[in-house]
Amino acid sequence: MTEARILIVDDTPVNVRLLADLLSINGFAVLTAGSGREGLARAAADSPDLILLDIMMPDLDGFTVCEQVKAKPALQDVPVIFLTALHETLDKVRAFSLGGVDYLTKPYEPRELLARVRTHLALRQARRELEAQNTRLREEIEAHGRSRAILHCLEDEIRTGHDLREIIGRSPGLTRLLDQLALVAATDSTVLVLGETGTGKELVARAIHDRSPRRDRPLVKVNCAALPRELVESELFGHEKGAFTGATQQRRGRFELADGGTLFLDEVGELPPDAQAKLLRVLQEQEFERVGGTQTLRTNVRLIAATNRDLGARAAAGEFRPDLFYRLNVFPVTVPALRERCEDIPLLVAHFLAKCERKLGRAFKGVAPAFLSSAMAYDWPGNVRELENAVERAAILSRGPLLDALESFGTSAPPPRAEPPEQPLSRAPAFTGTLEDVERAHIQHVLQQAHWVIEGERGAALALGVNPSTLRSRMRKLAIRKPN
Repeated sequence: MTEARILIVDDTPVNVRLLADLLSINGFAVLTAGSGREGLARAAADSPDLILLDIMMPDLDGFTVCEQVKAKPALQDVPVIFLTALHETLDKVRAFSLGGVDYLTKPYEPRELLARVRTHLALRQARRELEAQNTRLREEIEAHGRSRAILHCLEDEIRTGHDLREIIGRSPGLTRLLDQLALVAATDSTVLVLGETGTGKELVARAIHDRSPRRDRPLVKVNCAALPRELVESELFGHEKGAFTGATQQRRGRFELADGGTLFLDEVGELPPDAQAKLLRVLQEQEFERVGGTQTLRTNVRLIAATNRDLGARAAAGEFRPDLFYRLNVFPVTVPALRERCEDIPLLVAHFLAKCERKLGRAFKGVAPAFLSSAMAYDWPGNVRELENAVERAAILSRGPLLDALESFGTSAPPPRAEPPEQPLSRAPAFTGTLEDVERAHIQHVLQQAHWVIEGERGAALALGVNPSTLRSRMRKLAIRKPN
């Protein structure tokens, strides 16, 4: 173990020499200073392990020296023992209030002085070891928290049950899309995935990530429309303990969890303005602060965003930040609707039927020609997601060895040329107020006309042109509830 270094600051040469001899004989390295200013300079230059400090000195007294030593971050934990002829209680109180750890009056007993020096050196070493241990524990806890959060993200992917590495189809439109994905995947450029609901935008994000240099790091997914407005920033950027009511512990946001990997923001057009501004800063500067925090954190994330809205039109109308739109629109790709690639339907039906066989524990010999003809003729407003649900429904309803339950289309959505319902939705009256008031009133009106049915051919979601899950999310945000 390296010998401890003791700095003696005293303007009396005899005192300095006696102390130096005593400490040297007992195995300490000794530094000396003959004035207060010289003592400050030696402390800053040599970083002693302990300071023995006289009070009465001509240039700077010991109180001032101690105060300035404790003001330096590198010297704050250095113990200062006052060694002086002053006996007044007020002097002792002042010495301790300025950061001194002990106070000896002259003449001192050598054995007592050595005992106190050794005690305070041992206490300093113990504090340092404890702080180092606490730092290691904090780092281990943080690493454990990151690992758990990443595992949760991976578990979410596994629970989806999809083979996210393959996009099924050979149509020209899909082939062009795959060519674009192959080009952009090898870069770190931001990708904006456009397309109708159910076309497979998340599948496209997974394909980009799996073919990128970040494939071995996590793909973290966030559905922006499903997040409560007041928790969006906490979910994306994390929060500190006590940042708001209910924040009982520190939490890392999705940007931290995705560090080194890819962050997929689905339905990015639903982000509130405050979160849009903070997202723009992260894209520009690759840094952010947790909610309620002051520490600036760096992040290395590849961003993929998706939307079924026209963000350019929304930006022009003032409903979305134009500068954020331009940042997201670096490499836009459009996923074609299923009706635009009907030739892929037989391949998709076969793929979904194979999944149903594993899920239902039942084998089929094939697909009835009538089923395929109906599927090819159908408009599929819900796109690939609707087709998958229709195949699963048909697999349950089909009694023979072929997939032939045409009635599965009847509950999926109205056919392309369906007759208007017996009681069509009436035109909503004109509303005034804020944009949120207008949206709330319109949704309530459509729900009332649909008798508060959300899904199905007469449901409010179809009339509004949105997913049932999106409609439920908007109802929660706007505090819309079905009356008793």
